[in-house]
Amino acid sequence: MEDILHYIWKFRLFRKDLRTTNGQQIEVIDVGLSNTNEGPDFFNAKIKIDDKVWAGNVEIHTSSDEWTKHKHHTNKNYNSVILHIVEKANCEVFNEAGQSILQCEIAYPQSIKENYDFLIHSDTDIPCCNYIASMPSFHLNSWMRNLLIERMERKSNNIQLLLERFNNSWEEVFYALLSRNFGFGLNSDSFERLALSLPLRYLQKQGDNLVQIEALLFGQAGLLDDIKVSDDYFSLLKKEYEFLKNKYELKPLELHIFKNLRTRPTAFPQIRIAQLAALLHSSHGLFSKIIECTDIGRIRLMFHVNASEYWQTHYTFGQLSPKKSKYLGNSSLDIILINTVAPILFIYGKAINSEVHCDRALQFLELLKPEQNSITKSFSKLKMPLNNAADSQAIIQLKREYCELRKCLYCRIGHQLLIDKN
Repeated sequence: MEDILHYIWKFRLFRKDLRTTNGQQIEVIDVGLSNTNEGPDFFNAKIKIDDKVWAGNVEIHTSSDEWTKHKHHTNKNYNSVILHIVEKANCEVFNEAGQSILQCEIAYPQSIKENYDFLIHSDTDIPCCNYIASMPSFHLNSWMRNLLIERMERKSNNIQLLLERFNNSWEEVFYALLSRNFGFGLNSDSFERLALSLPLRYLQKQGDNLVQIEALLFGQAGLLDDIKVSDDYFSLLKKEYEFLKNKYELKPLELHIFKNLRTRPTAFPQIRIAQLAALLHSSHGLFSKIIECTDIGRIRLMFHVNASEYWQTHYTFGQLSPKKSKYLGNSSLDIILINTVAPILFIYGKAINSEVHCDRALQFLELLKPEQNSITKSFSKLKMPLNNAADSQAIIQLKREYCELRKCLYCRIGHQLLIDKN
């Protein structure tokens, strides 16, 4: 309940005839700056009480007794509080210096609480589903742009962790991120573990030898441990891996971490690893090329690689299949560009203070087709914009970080709904 009081105060949705609990008239000049860290809820507020202007902080609670429950009366950080906002004033409150704190029972339209309760407690996945189509396009488009930036920032946080792990080696980070996204959801964690267990420098040392690159990747993935397989290529890879494993002191992963369940043969982890091997073999210095390239079409061609000859007639080791090329499909290429190229370009731009690179990352997303998944399909039915990957990324951010967490008060759609209804 405290959340809605913060919201009411921040956006001035309270009734104008505010008074302190002892009858003094309140005029709110400035609500202050919202504080999400330790300390009072709003900093640097400016409030006129009767004829005197006060400058200081504001604390908000559902009821007065929470001031003491939270031990604010023993904390010097709260000595600067000039007003205690509550829904119910049930006792006096004092700061650490023993001074009485003025309190105000905040008043606001009952309909706001009713709408808030509807949004927060709705059984539907998207509580505002009946309102989105009528939301002004200006507000919606502005919010979508914000959500896209939030999505990129969230991905940036994950990349930052990799940068710290790899001592700011962008090539290593790109390799780990690229490998993860070759797992395409189902095997993403497993592919990331594979990359983290196999340093890029070892692959680079075998850069001109595709067989050895495959041997390292398949061997580290534990996919060369199957004693039931006995064909020449499998035996060759196994022999190469045993030599390289000892040379680099590698420890393979467990075979069972890679999943085939309900997966099309073209998306088997064996095929994805073969495609990743082909890409690493054919594209030396891939990260540098991407950073310098301004044409998404040219970048797309860099990823248009075919798996090695063995995999033209196999989907897994030891089982022949009709000959077929094993290029990454267009939808798979889009996923790699959306989840690998755009984020790494964006955070690289932030790291070197280059708006050009950040803008290019967003422009690339605007040139790619929107993702088709359960989230985007459900929002598309509600008339949300879905023209490109920038839109689909924004919608995914909205669903995961706002709808699923019921952060309706922090969503512009939820905010607009409350405002329009009052």
